[in-house]
Amino acid sequence: MAAFDIVSPETIREGGATDAYFERTVETLEHAGRNPHVTAEVTADQFPTGTFEVFAGIEDAARLFAGLDVDVDALFEGQLFDGGPVLRIEGPYLAFARFETALLGFLSQASGMATNALRARWAAPDSLLLSFGARHVHPSIAATVERSALLGGFDGFSHVAAGDLLGRAASGTMPHALVIAFGKGSQADAWRAFDDAVDESVPRIALCDTYSDEVDEVLRAADALGENLDSVRIDTTSSRRGDIRHILREVRWELDARGREDVELFVSGGLGPDDLRELRDVARGFGVGGHVSNADPVDFALDIVEVDGEPAAKRGKLSGTKQVYRTADGGHHVALADREGPAEGDA
Repeated sequence: MAAFDIVSPETIREGGATDAYFERTVETLEHAGRNPHVTAEVTADQFPTGTFEVFAGIEDAARLFAGLDVDVDALFEGQLFDGGPVLRIEGPYLAFARFETALLGFLSQASGMATNALRARWAAPDSLLLSFGARHVHPSIAATVERSALLGGFDGFSHVAAGDLLGRAASGTMPHALVIAFGKGSQADAWRAFDDAVDESVPRIALCDTYSDEVDEVLRAADALGENLDSVRIDTTSSRRGDIRHILREVRWELDARGREDVELFVSGGLGPDDLRELRDVARGFGVGGHVSNADPVDFALDIVEVDGEPAAKRGKLSGTKQVYRTADGGHHVALADREGPAEGDA
């Protein structure tokens, strides 16, 4: 059977997951007999911008550097940052030159997803948030998606294999495919079959928008499952959605009118922070997909800032080893590591 197009973990650990010019750099330096002791820093912005991002991917980075003849200092996984270095490497350049591509890949993508997850959490601080975005990425990095979502404040995720790797049970409801498999007009059969088949520890969340009006399907689900119904999920496609807030308020009204205040509302389908802010008072929880999994990577770069103890940098970059401080007002300050930081600043 043909293999998937996946670079193996062994290739990554051996430095093979690199750009060609790093291979040629190693070849050139070895031929010239040069292997300077350097300090290199990973940064996204040289100075604070006023916008915080979430640092993620450091556990994979630590595995990458295990056993290499270098010292690495970094922010904690999940720590907020705004400008300045997030990771520093000190050691002979040839010890880590081949690993720059993989290192930046680990950090950039995970940090982008964790940052977008945090923005979703800020938009709905008291809501249940589940990550539904693994279907948008290569399956080999599904656990990275789900872990990044957790770092950003999500309550859970849907991917089963990611749950096995991360030691957490996957969450979810039911797909339209299940309802459609029972045929149009037989939604209640699908809901009851789910209730009969699935372990009772799994919440009974009925998908209620497959064939009919959302309110109609919700009330039918309430009748079909009775007290077993925990929640209903509305995942109406955008072309049929209309005023989703009004739909949810109507659903809530009709449930309450029938004494089903206990049934909670769960919404999914192309949601971002603006949607969460709009709907957080009319729904209990949200399934968020592409906003996290399709996040733009943080634009990290790795730059040499010292060579054999002397400041060095390319044009447009800041030379010298640096330290980032958290200031009393909650901001960040970047300074040279051998100088005093700001008053009341914490490194």
